Amino acid sequence: MTTPPSDTLQSLSAAANTAAESTASETTAPAEAVQLPDVPPMAFVVPESFYALPIAVTPEERAVLAEEFVRELYPNGNDDLWTPAAPYYAALGEGMTQQGLAYAAMGLFSIPEGVAHCSFTVGAVESDHPSVEIAANGIREILTRDENNDARWIDLPCGPAVSCVTLRQITISPELTATGEEATFHMGQVQVYVPFPTGPYTAVFTMDTAAVDYWGEFSEMMMAVLRSVSFDDSDEGPGDGSQDDDGNATQPGAAPAAVPEATDR
Repeated sequence: MTTPPSDTLQSLSAAANTAAESTASETTAPAEAVQLPDVPPMAFVVPESFYALPIAVTPEERAVLAEEFVRELYPNGNDDLWTPAAPYYAALGEGMTQQGLAYAAMGLFSIPEGVAHCSFTVGAVESDHPSVEIAANGIREILTRDENNDARWIDLPCGPAVSCVTLRQITISPELTATGEEATFHMGQVQVYVPFPTGPYTAVFTMDTAAVDYWGEFSEMMMAVLRSVSFDDSDEGPGDGSQDDDGNATQPGAAPAAVPEATDR
């Protein structure tokens, strides 16, 4: 797995900086503040290049969100594209809701070869932990039992967390490829467990991408999102409550560090 120079994926690096830093520049892409439903208050900030999938409880809500999603994802499309696409994404959102996910998004970024894409999901699972430190130590202990996991302790502004990085090879059967031959590719995943300090839950952030040549940039972007996590129950949202000109929450701070460089414990 290789990591290219930082200037080879400008849009992705800019997205990471947007999620991590506040700026007065009018050209800075706005970030989106996300509040998880049905759990103690927790919010985080994602880059503008993330397109949130229609996750909602009722079919009516999913249908509305799906229509908004396809128009945002395909801004140059028309009703011939949007009309059949919306039900597909509504069904996808229904499946993710049934799996207990509170947030899911597609990240799309321009690269020299075309488009780099990632999937990003967030869920919250009940965990009766006496303290966030005990929860994080227990999670790391379980994850390190699998030698294929690169599990590490990380200290976030909101408290301790545990990251788990995996790389796996995916094989596509010949009948599903354009060449009629078996094809393989690698898929990278970083999953981060963040225990709630305010309630019996642990948030699970997951990012998957097949663009492993840009793993360093995706890792930096993931850490930027994690540094924005807040358990504040105020109405200000993540970070210090500052907003850009469009009313989107922003957060000041230093440039993010890559998840794989987190501290071992």
